[in-house]
Amino acid sequence: MTQHMARAGHARPARTVAEQGAGIGRLTVGVVAMAATLPYLTIKTLWLTGHPVGVTDEALLNDPTMVGMNAMTFGMDAVGLALALSFTTRRGMRLPGWLVLLPLWVASGLLGTIVATVPLAFVAQGPSLLDTGGPIRPWVYATVYGGFSVQGVCLLTAFALYTRDRWGHVLLAPLARAQAGPSAAFQRVVATGALGVSVLLGGTRLYWAAGGDAGLPPAMAAAPHSFNAVVQDGLKGLLAVGGAVALLAVVRARGRGPLWRPLTVAWLGSGTMFAWGLYAMLLTVTDAPLGGEPGGALGLVQLFETLTGLVMGMCGAFLLAERGSGVRHVQAAQHPLEREDREGDRRAADRGHG
Repeated sequence: MTQHMARAGHARPARTVAEQGAGIGRLTVGVVAMAATLPYLTIKTLWLTGHPVGVTDEALLNDPTMVGMNAMTFGMDAVGLALALSFTTRRGMRLPGWLVLLPLWVASGLLGTIVATVPLAFVAQGPSLLDTGGPIRPWVYATVYGGFSVQGVCLLTAFALYTRDRWGHVLLAPLARAQAGPSAAFQRVVATGALGVSVLLGGTRLYWAAGGDAGLPPAMAAAPHSFNAVVQDGLKGLLAVGGAVALLAVVRARGRGPLWRPLTVAWLGSGTMFAWGLYAMLLTVTDAPLGGEPGGALGLVQLFETLTGLVMGMCGAFLLAERGSGVRHVQAAQHPLEREDREGDRRAADRGHG
């Protein structure tokens, strides 16, 4: 018995979370997500090196603003590739939490909208969706947005599996049992204010989706609303309102079920507002060749979407940091024979039947 307990006491400790490898599911979707980034990165590389593949107007690629936008979007997709790779390795489990969560929050907002709207718009409009009449050939749009759709599904799935493995003890905890943190009162004020602004912004988007044109730039107001624009405005409006409501529910710890359910809605809503609002503002400020027409209330809506999404994201970051230190640090799995004093339990087991 003594020998048995000694062997048990010196048994190899259970692997920590950081030492766990990716399961077959996370590994598969991570690899597919990496592959889905390659067509876009290839096209951007060709454009940045002066090869006008899929472009009818070669002068477009020499425009300084276009060069800058191509470099920026190349970098964004390269970050997506790096994150997909990290989800398939053990080292990815040891990355600082913010280094994973911040870019994935932005990516969730951008790719989530594409995944939800582009396939639906293509079914409704067919190949005409890709023929914009501009300098970019239709096959480029098909390649880019097809890759984005696959990348979005696989990258977000890999991220969901990654967060389950790394921070499951926080995300699966009951929502209603949360203890108020030091900044709980401030979070409630911020979430309540964000809800009021988000209802206004979301209502405006839903108004445009329903066919309203007040506040739109003249050219957009005069043109018939495309199915894709209607679906995007509708989705952005719903996510703005739903995300703010979910954030307030999380902050107030109201509701049944685990934390991850309302947190997912708040994550997507805030990420969509921030990412798409900021991207649209960059196109407007830089007067990008392929950007939309500035003017009207649209620019103001995009500005407040960016700011509101950012505030909601920061509020969520404070909340997660206070809900559990596991969001910032990888916690080691406790050995089955250990209590709180850890090594003391093992020594007691070794000597218990001497």
